[in-house]
Order: sequence, then C-alpha cells, then structure tokens
Amino acid sequence: MNVLIIGDVMIDAYTWGRVTRISPEAPVPIVAVEKEENRLGGAANVALNILAMGAKPYLCAVTGNDKNAELFDNLLSKHQLPTEGIIRSQNRITTVKTRIIGNNHQMLRIDKEMEHPLSENETSELFNQIKWIIENKKIDVIIFEDYDKGVITQNLIEQVIRAAKSKNIPVAVDPKKRNFLNYKDVTLFKPNLKELKEGLNIDIDTTSPTSLENAAKQIREKLNAQMALITLSEKGVLINTEKEHRVIPAHIRDIADVSGAGDTVISVAALSLAAGIPAKEIAALSNLAGGLVCEHVGVVSINPEELQKEALILCAH
Repeated sequence: MNVLIIGDVMIDAYTWGRVTRISPEAPVPIVAVEKEENRLGGAANVALNILAMGAKPYLCAVTGNDKNAELFDNLLSKHQLPTEGIIRSQNRITTVKTRIIGNNHQMLRIDKEMEHPLSENETSELFNQIKWIIENKKIDVIIFEDYDKGVITQNLIEQVIRAAKSKNIPVAVDPKKRNFLNYKDVTLFKPNLKELKEGLNIDIDTTSPTSLENAAKQIREKLNAQMALITLSEKGVLINTEKEHRVIPAHIRDIADVSGAGDTVISVAALSLAAGIPAKEIAALSNLAGGLVCEHVGVVSINPEELQKEALILCAH
C-alpha cells in the first residue's frame, strides 16, 4: 500500500543519563549524560509506523530552513523515507522536542517550536506537492497527523478532502484542538478522550456507556465521518459507526512510556481501513498496537511481528 501522510513533523531528541544526586544549586536532580539520540517525531513517526507495517509512506510537511531541517532530512534518508514532500520555510523553525531521561524515567521536556499557521503561499506550495503525489502515485489512504503546529490549516484540509473524494481515497484523521471541527466528510476520525471533550466543549462521564456513546455519535454526525475511533487511555478504545458501537478494553501492559502511542494507533487504523477490514477489527488491531509501543521508553514504531503474534492469540480466544 501507498500512504500519504500530511502533518506536523518534528525531531524527538533524547538525552539519556543516570541520576544519583540532587543539585546543590536548586532542589533538582542532576542527570549525568550517557547517551544522546535523535529520532523522527510527529507525522514522521507515523511514516515510520507505516514503513514498519510494510507499506510505503509519502510524507508531506513543512520544516524550517535551519540546521535541524538538515538533521531531519538526514533522519528521513537514514530510514529510506522519501523527502520530496518536505518543504522548507524561511518563516519557521524546525520543531524539536528534547526529552531528558534519567534512570529510564522522563524528567523534563524542552520544546523548540513555532505554532502560527502557514501563510497562504506556503499552504498553496504544500497542497501542490500533495496534489502531485495524489495524481502520480496510487495512494490507498491519506492520514492527517495534526499536532497544532500550524502546518494543517482549514483551507488545506478542504482542498485535500476534495482531492481524496475525487479519487475515492479514504481519509483518516488524528486531530488536535485548533482544526478539530474542520475535518468534514472524512472516513475515520481518531481523537483521544481529552481532545473529544475539548473539541465538543462537553463533559463526558467515562463511567457511563451512554455518555461515551452519545459523544462519539455527536462528533461523527457533526463531521459527517463514517467512523469515530476514540482512544480511552487505560480503558481501551471506542469505535462508533452508523451501525455499530462498542468499547474494546485495553490489554494489561507493563507501561513504560505513552509517547507516540497515538501515532501508532492512527497508522494501524488507517492501513486496516485501506485494507477493507471491518470497524470492530480496525479498533481491536489499533488498540493492540498502541498498547505494544507503550512497553518501550521513548517514541518507537510498531513491531509487526509482535502485533501479528498478539492478534493471533486474540483471535484464538
């Protein structure tokens, strides 16, 4: 399969070390650095998950025109990911999230980023790149990976969805607050519970199945989406379509880090959607995948062999 991914890309930087004492200057731990590492993050981590699952990702995004943009391009090349969809902007910096990890626990995160929306010219340039890929590659599914960093605008969403409809390409969305209600007529909409509450500006009683179902139905109908897939953290996932509603419980895990789990969920859900898998199985597979990556420290992509093994065990029961 060929997957077009549109969204906010970033570098996930890690500083790993040991903590054995508290600073005499302030009541904070001292991390003795042992290792530093840079990984692809945001929409680029979705691309890594798509690649891990055996499909071909086409990533369309905007970085700054700086040293970190060069580092980002080098990371893409290292993973043999195409770079033709990446546009550099003179008006932005490349997003970098630096996590300080002491004794295998995240202690601090430092973000370098700009969140203002792309200019009209930049949006036009990005859409032209997207349009070229849609017209020249056989795209099986499109993913919007929105981190509210300004790359995805309402204008871009509308243009892409029109182009997708003309080619009968399903569209899956991992939303954030700014554009939450702009994703009209998509195939699959995947917020987490916090995003759903904020996006609809409602209280949801997580102990009430009726409250959850009503919220899922409300967002699906408001956006005219075929499917709402809502991640419920330790409670699993909820899938809602016109004909079906169910909650699939989470599996018991040794949780090390939830970073990047949403990227994995949308990746597996989008591929399942493109493969024509029924809604219940889309939810079950993506739920499994999201749990598996949480067993690792830092943002990691899914191991397809692990996912297949657990899916087969699930089927046997």
